[in-house]
Amino acid sequence: MLLEDAKKGYADLFEIDHNLDRLVKNIELLNYLNPLNIEQEKKTFFKSKFTYEPSFKYRKIKFNPYKMQRLFFSQRLEKIEDETIRNFYEEIIYEYSGLISCIEHIGQDKKFYYNNLKVFGTPKQRDVENAQFILHFSEEEDLEVMKPRYNVDDAVAYFEEFGKAYNFRFSIKKSTNISAAAMVLNASETLVLKRNHMFSENQLKVLANHEIGVHMVTTFNGKLQPLKVFSNGFKNNTETQEGLAVFSEYMSNSLTLKRMKELAYRVIAADSLIKGYSFSDTFDLLYSQYKLDKHEAWQITLRVHRGGGFTKDFLYLTGLKKVYDYYHSGGEMTKMLTGKVTLENLDVIEKLQELGLAAPSKFVTDSYANNSNENKKMDFILRNLK
Repeated sequence: MLLEDAKKGYADLFEIDHNLDRLVKNIELLNYLNPLNIEQEKKTFFKSKFTYEPSFKYRKIKFNPYKMQRLFFSQRLEKIEDETIRNFYEEIIYEYSGLISCIEHIGQDKKFYYNNLKVFGTPKQRDVENAQFILHFSEEEDLEVMKPRYNVDDAVAYFEEFGKAYNFRFSIKKSTNISAAAMVLNASETLVLKRNHMFSENQLKVLANHEIGVHMVTTFNGKLQPLKVFSNGFKNNTETQEGLAVFSEYMSNSLTLKRMKELAYRVIAADSLIKGYSFSDTFDLLYSQYKLDKHEAWQITLRVHRGGGFTKDFLYLTGLKKVYDYYHSGGEMTKMLTGKVTLENLDVIEKLQELGLAAPSKFVTDSYANNSNENKKMDFILRNLK
């Protein structure tokens, strides 16, 4: 079916999708969640010999949460005749509502944490056991490629060169106010790099395949879709999106045991939140018990405690396992690149494509197409995760 015919036949769907697109532009969670005073609080925390409880400051919200909630729930979903698509959009609205509640309560500890649980969940016992299984392995990595020796300007040059393989244009900017080494802002098509970070050769490869090879690919594919929901995100898309991104590291042969252990420590840290651990408690768990470097322990602790308790980080490992199993069961990867989609909604993607309401992926992750993975130990680990 031609797109114009599809639009005529599903005018109500396109109207609702357009309305949601207009509203969702204001609620990019990570824009609000990254503290503004990370470096100052880190210095104070280290000076206190790791006993001080950091007090993070956050951006002011640029919208009225109550009004925004009301506008989301005023959408007349009953006008969408197809039950599968109607239910799908209902889930989307609940997801966006949850994100608004998270943003509204950033910095309000328990209030933020409980709203976060509705959107991202918390690690199950199985996830913690998977993390501990990974931590039992000893590392045998090439130390040269793991040494942090490249500054942010070197990283910019590397990512610009890597990006030439894809026929889309994105911006790169530097910031001191992000908790990760790099992140993609979907709405502005921007790769943000941590200004004062030193990158290793392996980390550059990891981030290029993760951030550009998947997050940018799904950003641009999503924006080419007739329905904006592909760009704004399906319900619970974080798990699939991060799983796809780490799987790209695996397929490019840059996923190391050190990186897998980092994902495992994130699960351990996220799990500490439900046990009531404070910032210094989680740091002590990673630093004293697991013997992590103090900067690495700070970084992981910061990621899970920002906002008041943010569990998203445990989904990288669960998502990786799901995507790995999907690929090895013969799943078609290009459908997973159509936008900010989920494995759980594969049937919806296929239905929308059949109806002419969704397009195939224009851009495909290089590492998926070229599969250069040679790491047998990584295969053993991924096969044996529960």
